[in-house]
Amino acid sequence: MIRNLRKTLILIMVPLLVFTCQKTKAQVETDFFKAGINDGMMLMEAYITPYVNAFGAGFNSAWYNTARTHKPGGFDVTLSVSAGFVPNNAKEFDLADYDFSRLELVNPSGITTTPTIAGSKEDGPMLHVVEEVPGYPGNEIELVSFNSPRGTGFGIIPAPMLQAGIGLPLSSEIKIRYIPSTPIDEGFLKLMGGGIMKSISEHIKALNLLPINISAFAGYNKLSGTLPVSIQPDTDVNYDIYTFSDFNDQSFNIDVTSWNVSLVGSVDIPLVTGFAGIGYGKTVTTMDLDGYIPLPTVDPAISTTEPVYTDDGVVEKVDEIKTENYSGLRINIGGKLKLGVFTIHADYTYANYNVLTAGIGVSFR
Repeated sequence: MIRNLRKTLILIMVPLLVFTCQKTKAQVETDFFKAGINDGMMLMEAYITPYVNAFGAGFNSAWYNTARTHKPGGFDVTLSVSAGFVPNNAKEFDLADYDFSRLELVNPSGITTTPTIAGSKEDGPMLHVVEEVPGYPGNEIELVSFNSPRGTGFGIIPAPMLQAGIGLPLSSEIKIRYIPSTPIDEGFLKLMGGGIMKSISEHIKALNLLPINISAFAGYNKLSGTLPVSIQPDTDVNYDIYTFSDFNDQSFNIDVTSWNVSLVGSVDIPLVTGFAGIGYGKTVTTMDLDGYIPLPTVDPAISTTEPVYTDDGVVEKVDEIKTENYSGLRINIGGKLKLGVFTIHADYTYANYNVLTAGIGVSFR
């Protein structure tokens, strides 16, 4: 039964994770990096961070739905989906706030704000990179030009989670999160994490006769994934690439790690549980690109009027972007309905990025 349940839950989780990853992947395959690696990384980080933050906030949720620990040998299996909400102030950013080395606004006196990935479905300001041709003073070539990309108009990111809890001696319980390496869109996704909950209400005599439980909780998890991407040379410019003729082995890699420490309280009565928690959480995300990335460049030996692609313009690997999504106080409140061994739970978390969580499970005390 448990094996079949686990397979079913994974089949539900993977499409939701693919949804999140595909929205991110689509933005990697833009002109960001044709503006140069450093500027491209800076622009991509500003653009994509709200989704990373929202996913990280949801990823660090759904750890508990009661403060009551299992008896030794008791266990539960739950599937939860946490929706991270992007706040309005993270739906646009100001390009003028960034110190790009090559990338420039075509009209610097015009509008400089642009949507993030969670913002409006309208193109941002036009950007370009212009370089002078060596040996030809005053002769400039526009290497690349593009609009800062439009947003998706979608400010909610789902983060599904499969978790098991197992009761241990000394009124404690471990939490296990695990998804084996799962193929998605010619890439893979895997997850593992764990936590521990220790009851402290047993040491408070005034609570011994009441259906109130208080526990301390700490948890850590890590999600890793790889998706293939395709960043190719423009087809309407000059080619002079001899060594790097194949750009088909590019991949976008992402790691999300998080930890959470909380004090949890619950009122556990037949059929219904109310619970709340207060604690501190932190999530860190790293992203990078593997493979050979072609960048337009200037070579007067080939052209003095058009950008070209040469071996010198190929970058082997894009160094990682590391984003500390958020760190700070988290407060959540929720409830659980118990129908025999089956449970339905929901809660809301107040933090930098708020999170709504709902899920189902089975529990054997």
